[in-house]
Amino acid sequence: MTTRVRASKTAESRLDYWRSFTFGKALVLEADCLNWLREQGPNTVHAVVTDPPYGLFEYSSEQQQKLRNGKGGVWRIPPSFDGVQRAPLPRFTVLSPQDLRALELFFLEWAKALIPVLVPGANVVVATNPLLSYVVSAALAKAGLERRGEIVRLVMTMRGGDRPKAAHEEFPDISVMPRSMWEPWLLFRKPLEGRAQDNLRKWGTGGFRRPSLEKPFGDVILSAPTHKSERALAPHPSLKPQQFMRTLVRGVLPLGQGVVLDPFCGTGSTLAAAESVGYESIGIEKDPHYFEMAKKALPRLAVFKNGSNHLLSL
Repeated sequence: MTTRVRASKTAESRLDYWRSFTFGKALVLEADCLNWLREQGPNTVHAVVTDPPYGLFEYSSEQQQKLRNGKGGVWRIPPSFDGVQRAPLPRFTVLSPQDLRALELFFLEWAKALIPVLVPGANVVVATNPLLSYVVSAALAKAGLERRGEIVRLVMTMRGGDRPKAAHEEFPDISVMPRSMWEPWLLFRKPLEGRAQDNLRKWGTGGFRRPSLEKPFGDVILSAPTHKSERALAPHPSLKPQQFMRTLVRGVLPLGQGVVLDPFCGTGSTLAAAESVGYESIGIEKDPHYFEMAKKALPRLAVFKNGSNHLLSL
């Protein structure tokens, strides 16, 4: 049900009430994440898993309206493949030096607002792509987060691999860019207090939850493109499959306790994964369209059976 609650469970907010709803252990707020973060008490979030707007403007109201009207804008509407309609993709290759600088400054500001809210040792996992990951990574490191590597989502996408536009027949044996076969999720951490074991005892953070006693958490996760049956539940252009999200989200809380934050939560796939594995979560979404969509999508994704976490046993 939809309620009016304060943005923080842990501190009085100076801001007015935001539109929000809850489902299970998940709280979703319609708000700007930068404003929300600046109003939170310190040391209240134990992990972040998020898939932010890579190019900033592809999720602006103007570009989203073009996408919903099917006119594209910065979004490329690919032709159908083998009778299947392909999901739209933003054109990151069109970003100018000014766009890249704006992207860097945005993530620098975001990380600086995020760090005080995190407990020491909190994992921060940020989806990106091979074209822009270096910009986002540099900004997060500059803000003061520790880079801990990358989680690789091993998946064959429909991005790249195409012949030159309007010259397919002239250059039939050319791919302008390699076909993308993986997706980088940047891995950062708020600095520990003391040793890892000290931090785990005090804050419950500072590592990853193992799939089993015998198997460590790995940095390559087998995945597949999001199935059309799942997209029907949450028609967001960058929806990731629950099978992947549940594996990732389960791992970010080493003791299985704490709050997972998604500050760009879209239709709530991170929160649905958290709900599926029994974690508390908070999602922030600025776009009223996706906030409304999340009300229906989050409960459906949380019980989506094809997202069952078989990867934990691999």
